[in-house]
Parts: sequence; structure tokens; C-alpha cells
Amino acid sequence: MTMAGNLRKVTGLGGVGGLRRVARLARRRPKVDLSHPARSPLGSSVVNCVAYRDGVRAPRGGDLVETVERVRKQGHGFVWLGLHEPTNDEFAGIAELFDLHPLAVEDAVEAHQRPKVERYGETLFAVFKTVCYVEHEELTATSEVVNTGEIMVFVGRDFVITVRHGRHGSLGPLREELESDTTQLTKGPSAVLHAVADHVVDDYLNVIDSVQEDIDKVETEVFAANGARTDPGRIYQLKRELLELKRAVVPLGRPLLDLADRPVRVIDPEIQAYFRDVSDHLLRATEQIAAFDELLNSILQAHLAQVTVAQNEDMRKITAWAAVIAVPTMVCGVYGMNFDHMPELHWRFGYPLVLGVISAACWVLYRGFRRNGWL
Repeated sequence: MTMAGNLRKVTGLGGVGGLRRVARLARRRPKVDLSHPARSPLGSSVVNCVAYRDGVRAPRGGDLVETVERVRKQGHGFVWLGLHEPTNDEFAGIAELFDLHPLAVEDAVEAHQRPKVERYGETLFAVFKTVCYVEHEELTATSEVVNTGEIMVFVGRDFVITVRHGRHGSLGPLREELESDTTQLTKGPSAVLHAVADHVVDDYLNVIDSVQEDIDKVETEVFAANGARTDPGRIYQLKRELLELKRAVVPLGRPLLDLADRPVRVIDPEIQAYFRDVSDHLLRATEQIAAFDELLNSILQAHLAQVTVAQNEDMRKITAWAAVIAVPTMVCGVYGMNFDHMPELHWRFGYPLVLGVISAACWVLYRGFRRNGWL
């Protein structure tokens, strides 16, 4: 079947198909703030659809299908289609138009995937975990520190499709930055893939810097004079959030090395050197996360040791006071509660003498415990 026949089959030119409606929304969509938490002001998952030729944005004309057909007829350039949390119905026509593998389409729609890079024929499918730091006035045992999302990227010979999940990780500023560097965009869709990977890894480093500030605050409090009173739930919460960050960062190491070292048909050889740079930055992020994990373990152990010391000090004080009180208890227990000039029952100075002995013994014990640091 010819290219035109395929396009007619996908779009249903005899009627109004789902893809044609999405394409018209993409064509009419005004420029908006792409960091907006909502999906699309137009009610569609399409964020933007732009064709590039020789590194320059081509004049907008026609819907998605017409744009793709024009790029393929010219034999150079590519289409960048941006989506945000598309549904199965919205993505079905797009998947058929670009001949995307059903397994990759399922991953892109359902999300919650592990970072990876997979090849399906002439198409490369990459999954990146995005992260952002959640600002908070004070860290508590329930504070959310790291929020995650996902960006999926389909890369073909003449197209790149980015699918974003989550309320952060906007690619709007990234698109503008790429459009200002026409030399990089002339390298095709692989330049967009590198830019997305670099953008995601840079966010990792920014979030790590912010998390380090929280760890420093907790560490300072633990080793302060009243560190034993620090809520250990805050340390556990930081460890949980660090684990969430680790799940986003660490699995991406192998896919980036594959992009940097293994030849891939849709990746420009010149771009592979850039992927090596991104891989180095990711390695730095991975090492910092591992160091933070070890540091939090040490902080937690130090806090538990402080609690144990504080408990031992309390027990020593209780024991010391019990020893002091035992002296009058013992003496009074010998004579009972009825006195008549004791201790030998009829000594006139026996009662004051016993009180003096009790006081002297208690004072000696108190001084001894104070000198040894028990009181």
C-alpha cells in the first residue's frame, strides 16, 4: 500500500476520525505555558506539533497527517509531536501513523515504567523518570520531598514523539533552547533525544542539591546538644524519599551507556559523544545518592546511640536517688514508727542522733554520685 493509502487508512478521510480531531487541535493550539499543570487548555493531550527542516522550525500549515506527509515527501527534516498523558483512543491513530510497536504504545500510555531504552525495528523507544523537589517549610515525618513523573520518547528517521506524565518536567523551555541552536537540530530526532536526556539528568542534580540541604539540617540537629530529642521519623522519611530518587536515577545508567557506545541507526554518530557526557553526569548523581544513603544510615545510628546514652543517664540518676532514699528507709525500718528516745528505746539523744546519721549518710552518697556524674 502506498504512503497516501496508509495515511487515508489511518485518518479515515471519508469521515472524522480520532486522529484527525487530535491533529486539528494541535494545529489550532495557541502557544501556552507548557509548564502548566493541566494537560492542555484545549482538552487534548497534544501539547505541540512542529516540523523542522535544516534545524529551523517550518511554517505551520495543515494538520498532523499533512505535516508528516509533507516531511516524508521532501525526504529531509522531522516532526516533533509533544503529548501529555494521552489516552488509548487519542494515541491509537498516532501509533498507526508512525507505525509504533504495540508494546511501546502500551508503556507510553500506562506509564509507571522503569527507565530503559528499547529498539523496535526502525524506532527507538526511551523511558526517563523525571523528578522535582517539593518545597516545604519544615521537614516532618510525612513530608514529600521528591515527586516523580515520566517522559517517554519515540525516535524514528523523520519523527520524534515525546509523551509526558506528571505535573512537572515541562519540555517547553527545552524546545525553545533547541530551536535557538540550529546546528544541533540539524542532526535530527536524535538531537531531541539527547536534549531530553540531558534535561532530565540536570534535574536529578538540582534535586540532589536540594535534598542535601535537608540532610545537612537533620545532621546538624542530631549532633546538637539535644540531638536525642530529634524525631527519627524525619530521618526515615528522607531515606524513603531518597529511595524514590534512587529508583529514578540508577536504572538509567545502562541505557545511557548503550546510547553512547552502541551504534543505532536512528542516532547520529556525532550525538553519541554527547550521550557520553550525559552518562558522566548521571554517574555523578548516582554516586551522590549512594553517599547520601550511607550518610543517613550513619546519622540514624548516631541518633539511636544518643537515645541509648540518654536512657542510660536517666537510669543512673534513678539508681542514685534510689540508693540515697534506701538509707533512711533501712534505718526507719529497723525502729518502726513509734519512738521513745531510741535507738536503745530510752536514750534521750537517740532520736536526734539517728536523724543526724541518716542525713550524714544521705549527704555522703549524694556527694559521691555527683562527683561520679550520676547526678
